[in-house]
Amino acid sequence: MEFIENFDPHYPIIVGGLLQTEDRFGFLNVRIRRHRWHKKILKTNDPLILSLGWRRFQTLPVFTTSDSRTRNRLLKYTPEHTYCFATFYGPLVAPNTTFCGVRVVSKQNTTGSFRIAATGVVEDLNADVEIVKKLKLVGYPYKVFRNTAFIKDMFSSALEVAKFEGASIKTVSGIRGEIKRALSKPEGHFRATFEDKLLMSDIVVLRTWYPVHPKKFYNPVTSLLVKDKENWVGMRLTGEVRAAKNVPTPKNNDSTYTKIERQTRRFNALKVPKAIQANLPFKSQLHTMKKQRKQTYLQKRAVILGGEEKKARALIQTIQTIKNDKDEKKKAKKSEKNKERLKKLAKLEEAKREKEKEKKKEYFAKEGRKRRLGASEASGNAFGNKRRA
Repeated sequence: MEFIENFDPHYPIIVGGLLQTEDRFGFLNVRIRRHRWHKKILKTNDPLILSLGWRRFQTLPVFTTSDSRTRNRLLKYTPEHTYCFATFYGPLVAPNTTFCGVRVVSKQNTTGSFRIAATGVVEDLNADVEIVKKLKLVGYPYKVFRNTAFIKDMFSSALEVAKFEGASIKTVSGIRGEIKRALSKPEGHFRATFEDKLLMSDIVVLRTWYPVHPKKFYNPVTSLLVKDKENWVGMRLTGEVRAAKNVPTPKNNDSTYTKIERQTRRFNALKVPKAIQANLPFKSQLHTMKKQRKQTYLQKRAVILGGEEKKARALIQTIQTIKNDKDEKKKAKKSEKNKERLKKLAKLEEAKREKEKEKKKEYFAKEGRKRRLGASEASGNAFGNKRRA
C-alpha cells in the first residue's frame, strides 16, 4: 500500500525475481576492506548499509582476523589499507559475490564527499562461526608457601574456578603456574602451584578467550515506501541518538584514566652470616668497613673559594676551553689535508702501475720477436743442409 501511495514516476524501478535458494537467511563470512577515500574507520557492531546482490539492507558486521592458530579473533576497528574478515546476518548469496557498503543513504546526514565506506567479497556461508576475543583475568596472592600460593580477586565463585581447573597461569615476573582447586572459603579464591616461590607483590595473569556471537539484525532499506525517498534513516549510532535527544554520555569510573602512583621498592641488603664468611676463600671474602661515628678531617673542613681565586679559576677554565676548541679545529684541518694527500698518492700509485704495465708489454713484445727470428733462422739452416745432402 505504501509503495502505491508514495509512488514517484521520477524514480526508475527495476522489477526482478529471486531464486528459491536466495530466500534463506543466515550468517555470511566475507572479506572486507575500508575504502581508502572514506575518512573514518569502521567499528564492530556499528550499523552498515550493504548493497549485496538485488538487496540493500542494514546489518551489524563483526570484524575479525585469523591468527597463526586458525582462530578468528575479534577486531574492534577495521585495519588501515588492508583486508580483514567480517561476519554478519543477511540473505544467503553465492560465494565470490561482491558488495559495497555505506554508512548512510540520506543526503542530509552525509559523512563527507565520498560515501562508499567499504568494499568486499563473500567467501563462504557458515552458520557455526566461532569468534573469540582476548580476555585477561588478574589475581593477587595473599598466602605464599614454597611453590604453592592462594590467589584472590580473579574469580567470583567456585563454579568459575572449576571451569578453569588445570589452566596455565603466569606472573608478571615470568613464573609459570597452574590452577589446582577452589577453596571452600572465601568464595572465588583458589590454590595454584608455580615453578618457583612467589613474592607477595607479584601479579598473577590468566589469558583466556571469550566467545563473541554476531547479532541477528537485518533491516532492509525501504526508501521507496516513504514519501521523502532521499532521506531514509535506518538504525542510528548510539552517539547520534544521544546527540539528537541531548542525553549526556554516561561516565564509567573504571574506564577513566587515572595517574598511577607506584611505590619505590626497597630491597634488603645481602647479609652473609659470620660463620660462612670465615670459611670463604680470600678472593670471595666480603671486605666491609665499619661505619664511622665521628666525622673525618675531609668531612669537617669546608673549602670556600675566595674572590681572586674564583676569578683565576674561571680565567683558566675559559683559556682551556679556547685551547680545546683550537685543537679540535687543527685536528679537522689536518684530517682534511691527510685525505687530499692520500688521494694524490693513490693517483701516483695508479700512474706507476700503468707505466709498469706498458714496460712489461714492450719487454715481452721484444722477447717474442727475438724468439720468432731465432726459430725461423734455425729452420732455414736445416732446410739448406738437407738440399746440399
